[in-house]
Amino acid sequence: MIIRIQNLFPVVMLSGAFSLLSAALFVSMDAVDVAFTEAAVGAGIATVLYLSAISLTGAIEKPPSGSRAIPLLVMTGLAAMLLYGTADMPAYGDANAPAHIHLMPEYITGTRTQIGIPNIVSSILASYRGFDTLGETGVIFTAGAGVLLLLRRGRPRRELANQGGNE
Repeated sequence: MIIRIQNLFPVVMLSGAFSLLSAALFVSMDAVDVAFTEAAVGAGIATVLYLSAISLTGAIEKPPSGSRAIPLLVMTGLAAMLLYGTADMPAYGDANAPAHIHLMPEYITGTRTQIGIPNIVSSILASYRGFDTLGETGVIFTAGAGVLLLLRRGRPRRELANQGGNE
């Protein structure tokens, strides 16, 4: 439905609903931290940014101009590269995967003795992967600030022109 609708407002609302359903699915899988991120970013921030973009550009999708062959070729090539890149990954749930053999025993034993945090997921995110989590937070903040600057870029000149004419 999201792909077929040409009015962009229902598309944004449906994508926000999909993000909330995904967050509920993550909660049912006991991944509350991922569910919180999906609800905040996917349903919250992304919906607000999409609605802001619609207010600046228009709510009706314009028909594509030009050939559709080039985007289809690019996406087919990207899909082939992704499939090739994941070909040598271990099977889902494989107990002999390197992450389960080498990392998890260290995380499980070190959580209480080295970190002192009773929750393993919190200790991994806050301590073992602290710099990674900080980097992800920095990337999300930078992307959000960039989008806000892009959305705001054309607005002050028009507002100044309107204010000058009213006085």
